[in-house]
Amino acid sequence: MAADRSDPREGERQRPPDGEARLARAAAALRAGGLVILPTETVYGLAADAANPQAVAALYAAKGRPSFNPLIAHVADVAAARPIARFDARAEALAARFWPGPLTLVLPIGDPAAVCDLARAGLDTVAVRAPAHPLTRRLLALFGGPVAAPSANRSGRPSPTTFEDACAETGAAAAEALDGGPCEIGLESTVVALVDVPRLLRPGAVTRAELEAVAGPLAEAEADARRSPGRLARHYAPDLPLRLDAAQPWAGEAFLAFGPATSGERTWSLSPSRDLKEAAANLFSCLRAADRSGASGIAVAPIPDEGLGEAINDRLRRAAGFVG
Repeated sequence: MAADRSDPREGERQRPPDGEARLARAAAALRAGGLVILPTETVYGLAADAANPQAVAALYAAKGRPSFNPLIAHVADVAAARPIARFDARAEALAARFWPGPLTLVLPIGDPAAVCDLARAGLDTVAVRAPAHPLTRRLLALFGGPVAAPSANRSGRPSPTTFEDACAETGAAAAEALDGGPCEIGLESTVVALVDVPRLLRPGAVTRAELEAVAGPLAEAEADARRSPGRLARHYAPDLPLRLDAAQPWAGEAFLAFGPATSGERTWSLSPSRDLKEAAANLFSCLRAADRSGASGIAVAPIPDEGLGEAINDRLRRAAGFVG
């Protein structure tokens, strides 16, 4: 991946997933009000029992997350989602097409006790998805209820896509941590609100075109943006300043290329072949590697704003503080 460095995820690729005994301990920890680091196909999450306000408060504290930012309730499947959210025909169609997978639906709340008011940031809606990672699907089935599981980073930081990065960020607060290997997608889920007209609140791996083929035209976020996680102006941010659409790095900067990377001490390529799926999977791990490189800042090459590139650019703009 890098011009002169190894892939920061390479050491994890061969590690086997955690076993049944650890899954049982993780489910018990959730029932006891503890926090659990878990893998998804998008990024690693820090999970708590969504119905337990004390556990959710501990989750907010571990992340340093503002309580006005709602959390996503993760469930095993659509059958587990129906009691906690009110599904209409559009929601049923989207869930049938994209679940389990990287799509979050924001729907009117069904049973408010199933996802506590604190997890919903006081809203009359709930954000819900069924993740595709087999280890977390087994945990959710074993636990038997929804878990609130934002990304396992400190609030505003790049989301972790490896077990090591998740543990480094919030592992001290977790009662258990499940190692599911590197995340396949590497970007948080697409978020669609179905409260009135369908709205795209956050782009992700499920693209606008794929969604519109099922649900029809999607309006922009506008007033419903508050219903989605990941909408803060400065989010997913490294410690170093970030400069976007850079043709080349300035003196002292690390550089994230899109395409073949020129040689350099602090140069990584998101995708040497200019593949947007590969770039999405590598985005946060490359940001973290560049952030640790001792550079004065991070420059990022232009990314095409089409398909999955819309989601990549959304995360980069938020990391640079350009989106309100």
